[in-house]
Amino acid sequence: QLARLLTQLQDCEDMREDLDEEEYTQTRHETLQQMQEFEASLQKMETGAGLSLVSELGAVKMAIQAAVSEAFKTPEVVRLLASAQPELLRAKLEELEQQRKLKKVEPAAYAEQRLELTCALRQLGGALSAEEQAFVDANITKEMREFANVRSDLRDAGQS
Repeated sequence: QLARLLTQLQDCEDMREDLDEEEYTQTRHETLQQMQEFEASLQKMETGAGLSLVSELGAVKMAIQAAVSEAFKTPEVVRLLASAQPELLRAKLEELEQQRKLKKVEPAAYAEQRLELTCALRQLGGALSAEEQAFVDANITKEMREFANVRSDLRDAGQS
C-alpha cells in the first residue's frame, strides 16, 4: 500500500503542470491523508508484532511521516527512506552528483535533492562526511529538523 501511495504522490508531482492548482492541491492532500490513515493502521498492527516486523514497520512509518510532514518533497527519496537501506540512498546521492557534473540537473534542484538524500541517509544511520554534515547544517529546513527530532524521540522511547 505504501508503494502505491508513493507512486500516486510521484504521479501527482509529475503531472503538476497538466493539472490546475486546485486539482493538484486536492490530489496531493488526499494522498497524504491516505498515508496518515495507513500509518494509523500500522500503529495498531505494531502493538503485537515481533521485533523484525517492528523494525520493518518503523521504516515504513518513518517514510510516511516524512511524506506527511512534507520534510521530503521528492517521492523517490521517501521511497528510498522506506526501504531502510542507506546504501541505496548513498548510490542515489552519487548518481545525483554525476548528474550535476554533467549539468543534467538544475543547481536549485540539485541542492534540494542533495539535502533530502543526505538527511534521509542520516536518519537511517548512514555515515556522513564532514562536508555533507556541514551542507545539511547550513541548509536544513524547519520541516526536516522537526522530522529528525520526532525520529530521535521515537528511537529514544524505543530504547527505554
